Amino acid sequence: MSAPAADHVARALKALADPLRLRALSLIASSPTREACVCDISELTDVSQPTVSHHLKVLKDVGLVTAERRGTWVYYRISPEYSGAVRSLLESFAPATVPLGAVPTEGIADLDHMLDRLAADLGPRFPEISTKRVRDVVRDSATALARTAGLTTHLVVLTERFARQRLEDLARIDGRSAVPHVLFVCVANAGRSQLAAALLEHYAGESVVVRSAGSAPAATVHPPVQASLDELGADAFPKPLTDDAVRAADVVITMGCGDVCPTYPGIRYEDWAVGDPALASPEGVAAIRADIDTRVRTLLASLHSPGES
Repeated sequence: MSAPAADHVARALKALADPLRLRALSLIASSPTREACVCDISELTDVSQPTVSHHLKVLKDVGLVTAERRGTWVYYRISPEYSGAVRSLLESFAPATVPLGAVPTEGIADLDHMLDRLAADLGPRFPEISTKRVRDVVRDSATALARTAGLTTHLVVLTERFARQRLEDLARIDGRSAVPHVLFVCVANAGRSQLAAALLEHYAGESVVVRSAGSAPAATVHPPVQASLDELGADAFPKPLTDDAVRAADVVITMGCGDVCPTYPGIRYEDWAVGDPALASPEGVAAIRADIDTRVRTLLASLHSPGES
C-alpha cells in the first residue's frame, strides 16, 4: 500500500470510528431505496438533526457517502466505490443491517405487503411512536431475522414478536417504568442467555421484564438447551442485539460475548463467567443450568431489594 493510499484509508477508518456514523451507514444500507435523509436517521437515533448532519458531513468529506438535495432535504447514499467495503464491514460486525433483499426469503409470498400489514397492526399499540418509525422497526426486524439461516418459514410470525419487543423497549426508553428490565446477552443467543432469561421469567413472572439477545445469533436454540426451555415453558428464538434493547434495560448481563454491549450511564452491567452448553455433555448442561439458576436467584433478590446495585 502506498503512503497516499494508506493515508486515505486511515482517514476513512477514523471517520467510521463513531457509533452514530456506523448506525447512519447501517440505516442507509438497510433502506429499501439504499438512501436516507437526515430526518430518517435522527428519528431512529434520537439525535438532533444538526448533530446528524455534522456526522454525515464527516462521512461525506472522506468519500464514504454522497449527498443529493431534493427540495428542503438532503439524501445520502453510500458511495459506489465504497459499497463493497461497507457491505463487508456490516456483514462482518453487524449482520442484521444487511438489506432484506440480500437474504433468502423463498416461500414467503408478498413479504412487503405482509410487513406493511404487520406495521399497521402494531402501530395503534404504540401511539407515542411515529407510524414511520414503527414501519422501520418492523422491516429492520425482518431483515435481522431473515439474515439468520433457517428463519424463512416463520419469518413473519417471529418478526411480529421481535418487533413488538423492540417497540416496547423504545416506549420504555422514553418513559421508564417501575418494573425492572433485564437483558441477557451472549454470542449466539442459543444457550446461556436463553436459559438465563427463561429461568428469570420462571421465578419473577411479570415482576421483571426479561430480554435476551446475541452478538452473532444462531439459527436455532442449541438442542440441549431447548429441552430445558421446553420444561420451563419458554418459547424462545435467537435474536440479534440492538442498541435500543440495551438502552431500555436496567441491568445488562453479558455471558461470554466480550465488550459488544454499548455502555450507557445509569445501567447496571454484570459479566457472568458460565460454561457454554453448546458442546457440553448432558451432565455439563445440567451443571451449567444449576450455575445460572443460582445466579438468577441472586439477581432477582437484588432487583427486589431497595438499595441493591
